[in-house]
Amino acid sequence: MKIKTIEAIAVRLPMKKPVQMAGETVAQAENVFVRVESDAGAVGWGEAAAAPTMTGETIAGMMAAIELMRPKLFGRAAYDFAGAAAAMDAQLYGNSGAKAAIDMALHDLVGRASERPVYALFGAKQRNRMPVLAVIGSEDAAADLREAQARWNAGYRAFKIKVGLGSPEADAVRTMMLCQALKGQALEGQALEGQAQGGARCLVSADANQGFSVDGALTFVRGIGDCGLDFFEQPVSAHDLDGMSRIAAATKVPIGADEGIHSLDDIARHHERKAARGVSLKAIKLGGLSGLFAASRLCEQLGMQVNISCKTGETSLASAAAVHLAAVAPALAWGLTVTSSGLAEDVTAAPLRVDAGHVEVPERPGLGIDVDEHRLRRRQQEFKRVA
Repeated sequence: MKIKTIEAIAVRLPMKKPVQMAGETVAQAENVFVRVESDAGAVGWGEAAAAPTMTGETIAGMMAAIELMRPKLFGRAAYDFAGAAAAMDAQLYGNSGAKAAIDMALHDLVGRASERPVYALFGAKQRNRMPVLAVIGSEDAAADLREAQARWNAGYRAFKIKVGLGSPEADAVRTMMLCQALKGQALEGQALEGQAQGGARCLVSADANQGFSVDGALTFVRGIGDCGLDFFEQPVSAHDLDGMSRIAAATKVPIGADEGIHSLDDIARHHERKAARGVSLKAIKLGGLSGLFAASRLCEQLGMQVNISCKTGETSLASAAAVHLAAVAPALAWGLTVTSSGLAEDVTAAPLRVDAGHVEVPERPGLGIDVDEHRLRRRQQEFKRVA
């Protein structure tokens, strides 16, 4: 089965509400989809979100990158994922999001053609049902508490608090309030269910998205004290390993790296420098699903914790891909973040289902998501009109 055609489709999709992060507010999603067709007529789909502050890629840049790499992939065996990755790397440096969209489409194609779910292309499934992190973030502590309670009532047991939005002192107070409230709910639930009191039943993290200075991050970790926060993600600039190491040494809260992780070497450097005890892995940062899986295996070898995540605004397609990889990763102590539920419109009539704060691994061939081409191309036309 050989690669016959590769088509890149740029779209803009509406969010249900803007997602506020340090340095960026995502009011609409800008994503590139890749449609790959084999000489046998099988079709696979991939997706990558534009992430100028994370991968350096815009919609226009990803479209140009895919156009440049396409000729080197025509006629190649669709199942030769390593060969396709090598061909793309030989043609173009970086551009990990564009490469991830192609790699994802090839895995979807091969899974569909062989009637296997994508996770089965990597090995044995380690878990079937996983908690999804609920992302909470504003500068209004009372509003965040109400949202956290609503998410808890809906069945969520994993949470990520966006910080770096206000002053470190204010963010620390808001984080402490949320963490104590959620951990308190967990302990109450344990007591009601007659379970042992040894440990909370929920995961609570904070994510600064590089939004603090080193001094600000130190102020934050001192301010939250021993509130039970499970990890604190990317407090400072992605390239500031000295700063990450200083913060890690100053607190018992495990420090995680996200924007600083783009390769296996990045993971090893953070480990060697004691700059992070865990990482957030995204396909768009690691060039695709194969790179993400290799990264999860390296983390297991190094004793580092793993969160697998989508970029804000990715649809059910990329979200399903994250779920498949989360199912086969050696460990997933820091949970799974999928973002398709934040979209006002998806690209499929049957979106990935998050039920009571948990998601199950799709068992259908490929990624298990049927892209509605009419819906997708309607959004493509809208993007072209405003581009």
